[in-house]
Amino acid sequence: MEEFALIERLVRDLPTRPEVLVPAGDDCAVIRAEGTGRDWLFKTDAVVEGVHFTAEAPPEKIGRKALARCLSDVAAMGGHPLAALVTVGLAQGYDPEQVQRVYAGLAELARRYEVAIVGGETTRNPGGMFLSVALWGWVPAGRAVLRSGARVGDAIFVTGELGGSAAGKHLDFEPRLAQARWLVEHFEIHAMIDLSDGLAGDLRHLLRASGVGAELLKRAIPISRAAKEAALRSSTAKPPLVAALTDGEDFELLFTVASRDAVPLMDAWKKAFPDLKLTCIGKILAEPTLVLRDRQGVQPLSLQGYQHFSRDPSGTGY
Repeated sequence: MEEFALIERLVRDLPTRPEVLVPAGDDCAVIRAEGTGRDWLFKTDAVVEGVHFTAEAPPEKIGRKALARCLSDVAAMGGHPLAALVTVGLAQGYDPEQVQRVYAGLAELARRYEVAIVGGETTRNPGGMFLSVALWGWVPAGRAVLRSGARVGDAIFVTGELGGSAAGKHLDFEPRLAQARWLVEHFEIHAMIDLSDGLAGDLRHLLRASGVGAELLKRAIPISRAAKEAALRSSTAKPPLVAALTDGEDFELLFTVASRDAVPLMDAWKKAFPDLKLTCIGKILAEPTLVLRDRQGVQPLSLQGYQHFSRDPSGTGY
């Protein structure tokens, strides 16, 4: 069973409470915090040796990535992080100095974003190291940006460039917290998600939640230099466009706004974040489908994003 079918089955009959505003299925759960003017955000994520990092990865970057993944999800809700719990699994005969360096990388990023590390758990894991981070945050009451708000005619935007994250970005990315807060403070953002499983996969999550479709412009997809260079170095590497659509772990923001706001948003963005690219890559359609437009016309986009349990986890269909 592929990953998202499994998730759908697992969350179908989970218990809830009246305070739960957004249950499983978005970037974070949202819980009402009566009398505070806030809603709480809750998120958990994990990095696993052999899946999200190799044994040769710098320990500080492993810890950094573990927290940064959760921070990216809080950003996608337009929120503010507060505190985290960390669970670490270690193989028999682990190196204490290496583990200390992992925590040093995590702690350095936590200080930058004013996140308190308030506890956690340690356990033995025969398969190698893993870290699981549970993050608590907040958003002004009623202001969480969900995946489910995209509207027909919306412009679709993405920050940064996509693809080729395995060249290093997957360990070194910057959570787009400041950019997300700026967006929700200056514009009405209808829907937002962070790109962890690839544009083709994560856009589908947003479309499914919103009950709409999308048309992407092939020439507008912002392809990273790393994806282009990988294709030049090796004939077996993904074509750059395929990498941009399917690689995953870009951790950029994908969001939609009313088409009338597209030009004002672009103009304001260039002044606020001159060093970070923002691209309009398409529009929201009424028909629940995903298509790619190029000079030859429109064709269905069959590529998928990363899926952990697929025979082809990269989602390329190769």
